[in-house]
Amino acid sequence: MGEITLETRKAIFNRRSCREYTEEKISREVLEEILHAAFSAPTAVNAQPWEFVVIDDESILAKLRSKLPFANYKAPAAIVVCGNSNIGLKGQDKDLWICDCSAAMENMLICATDMGLGSLWCGIFPIGSRMQQVRDILKMPKNVNPLGMMYVGHPVNPVIGRSRYNEKVVYWQQYDPDRKHRKKDKPVVGHYS
Repeated sequence: MGEITLETRKAIFNRRSCREYTEEKISREVLEEILHAAFSAPTAVNAQPWEFVVIDDESILAKLRSKLPFANYKAPAAIVVCGNSNIGLKGQDKDLWICDCSAAMENMLICATDMGLGSLWCGIFPIGSRMQQVRDILKMPKNVNPLGMMYVGHPVNPVIGRSRYNEKVVYWQQYDPDRKHRKKDKPVVGHYS
């Protein structure tokens, strides 16, 4: 298995989206270590509504890249995080799978960073057409909802995090509706950082 250094804050602060990977393969042991991090995430009432599809077959990765232009990055492996509505909560709590699966995704991203790997979260949910394309390629039933896909691999260039702390969006004790915010730069479609 990969070596976990337990430098949590360093891994969190250094996590950054990686879009260029070497061709070096990722071992099953390393992928399983990353999955262990996912399973350590919290879930509402311990429902654990998640399922994971690990892909390291280049032909399947190529299909995903061809159908998902926003995810057209050549990484040696990907993990699709899904919520299964048959095992998730029901009623008014049915959408808590989104929170649960997001926590699992973040744990995987941090774990990959801690292991010296690059990673990228490509959002799939809630765009219905994206979800269906992933379901079709990966042969998922309708009750399985792909939340996002994490690419993982060895980065071409060192991935160094940056602080985006913004005190203007932090409130203490209560919200201030009169606070003015600076405008952010518009995101560049196809390349979010």
